[in-house]
Amino acid sequence: MRPLAELIDTSESAWRLIQRWVAAAEVPAEVLPPASGKDDVLLKLQLTTRSLIGAIAYNTGGVFVDDGWLRFPGSGHERLQRNLADWNAGRGDEYFLVADDAVGGFFAIRREELGSDEAVVHYWSPDNLAWEPLGFRFADFLQWSLTACLAEFYQHLRWPNWKRDVSQMGGDRCCAFEPPLWTNEGSPRKSSRRAMPVAEAFANKAAAARQRPGDSGE
Repeated sequence: MRPLAELIDTSESAWRLIQRWVAAAEVPAEVLPPASGKDDVLLKLQLTTRSLIGAIAYNTGGVFVDDGWLRFPGSGHERLQRNLADWNAGRGDEYFLVADDAVGGFFAIRREELGSDEAVVHYWSPDNLAWEPLGFRFADFLQWSLTACLAEFYQHLRWPNWKRDVSQMGGDRCCAFEPPLWTNEGSPRKSSRRAMPVAEAFANKAAAARQRPGDSGE
């Protein structure tokens, strides 16, 4: 295990790049202050702050994009209590979770690519039980999430009062749809919505994926 001194890079930290992207964001973006336990989070991750994911984990408590619709966990905060290291513990051997959204979608990279600048982001959509590659790297994903393209991507999943509802949920809850959107009966407009802990939503979806032949959520 590399010591903390080898993981913190003050001369080539990716944090400066993230700050520039957030400052130029086309949608609301809020950087939460880092937790006092940020050193432990970075040690568990074994990522350097030269990497974007390592910089988010060490320099932020998390990042809210578009009024909290999209959440990037960091070292933890009272409004986003899941830190990146503990959140990934025990949630599958294939994917490392890097972000999630207010409608129960999850973004991840393959664990074997963690720390690589070429790691491709995959999306576990609310209406699909299989992970789908998005075709771009984490750096591109982070930049894209801060643009107006985000609204277009989620247009079919948003409702008139989504900003009010999302702000009331907080960063550790998401919408659960009934019937679920991955079923034939599920529909963004016809299914009912209720707030659910993100951890519970992930577990429910993973269980459903294991029960469906040909799909895998872990």
